[in-house]
This record gives sequence, C-alpha cells and structure tokens, in this order.
Amino acid sequence: MGAVLFATPAVAFAQAPTPEVVDPAAQDASGPITSADEQFVIAVRLAGLWEIPSGEMAVEKGESERVQEVGAAIREQHVELDGLAVDAAAKLNIQLPNEPNQDQSNWLAEMEAAEGAEFDEIFVSRLRAAHGKIIPVVSTIRASTRNDVVRALAQQTNAFVMTHLTLLESTDLVNYAGLPAAPNAQADPVTGANALLAAAQARGATGGFDTTAIWLVLVVAVVAGAFGAVRIIRSR
Repeated sequence: MGAVLFATPAVAFAQAPTPEVVDPAAQDASGPITSADEQFVIAVRLAGLWEIPSGEMAVEKGESERVQEVGAAIREQHVELDGLAVDAAAKLNIQLPNEPNQDQSNWLAEMEAAEGAEFDEIFVSRLRAAHGKIIPVVSTIRASTRNDVVRALAQQTNAFVMTHLTLLESTDLVNYAGLPAAPNAQADPVTGANALLAAAQARGATGGFDTTAIWLVLVVAVVAGAFGAVRIIRSR
C-alpha cells in the first residue's frame, strides 16, 4: 500500500495494484450507527453505481491506451468495493440505492456523448474531482465512527480512493491548475474553517453528505490545527 500512496502520478504500470481486502461483513457489528455512518455506506454504494459503468466506457471508448487501462482497473476495483458496501449494509440493515443520483447520471451522460480525446479528458476530470472530494469524509468517518463494520469499510474505501487517485493522475490528463485551492486553516483558523464548511455544504447540495458528517470534518480540521500549533510552540 505504501508504494501506492507515495508513487509518482506519472509512473505507469500495466496492472493496477489492488488494496488488501478487509471484509466489513466479517467484523463485529458492535457500536451505534449514526446518520453520518449510514450516509457514508450509501455514498460508497453510489460511487460504484456510476464509476463501474464509467470504467466500462473508458475501456470501450478511451482514445488513450492508458485511459483504457485505468478504466479497467477502476471498474474491477469498484466491483469489489461495491460488494463490501452491500455486505456492510446488509449487516447494518441499511437500505441502499440501485441507481446513481442525478449528478452522477449527468456525468455518465456527458461521457456517453463524448468521443476520442474529449472523452478521455472528461473521464479523468470527473473521476479525479469525485475522489478528491470524498477524501475528507472518508477520513472523518474512519476516525470518528463507533461502529466496527463502518470503520472497516471506511479503511478499505480509503485504500481504494488513494489507489484510484494515483491511477487517474498517471494518465497525465489531470488539470492541476483547475483544482480548487484548500483553505489555509493553520494561517487563519476561522477563515479556513468557514471555507471548509462552505465547500462541504456545496457538496451536500449536490448529493453529498448530511451536516453531521460536515461538522465532523470541521472538528477534525480544527483539532489538527491546534495540535500542530502546540507542537510548534513546544519546539521553540
């Protein structure tokens, strides 16, 4: 896994690495289930409902051979991750959707209408943006959930997300200049926190996560900034 997390995006590899699977359904289901936990399991399911078909389209329509390889890897890995989400939901009695949400359906339609190099760019940009936005939510759920099944699924999801980011970046089609800037929470904790909240609320308005998950992200960010400040002061 370390090789995946620290690999240079431009490095190409024929076979995509598959994270080691820890089956959430095999875990002890002890611990309460929060609304944020439920939203997270549903979000993992939704990710598979649009990224599996987008990966299939990349295999069939991708102009670049690398895009075809990345599409195949993401498709296969999301099939595996989707199975883990379905197992976890069954154990926790969570109702899962069987269709992607409206935004995801629109992205799939956009890919279906594109051809050649335009398809490659849309495929990479849409999936790269989606994976970038899910990272703070996955991390927060992993750190805060009190349910063993959700914790195992969050850890597994994080491994897949990091792998997929590296795969997408290996196509050399990511527009880094167009990525949103992260709020500078350490330089200005108040402004940084407000910017993070605004970004999270915007995602929630387009099929994202409820406010519980958003506030959890804020708490983690503030605590991390405070801890870093204390370490700096003590080192002087």
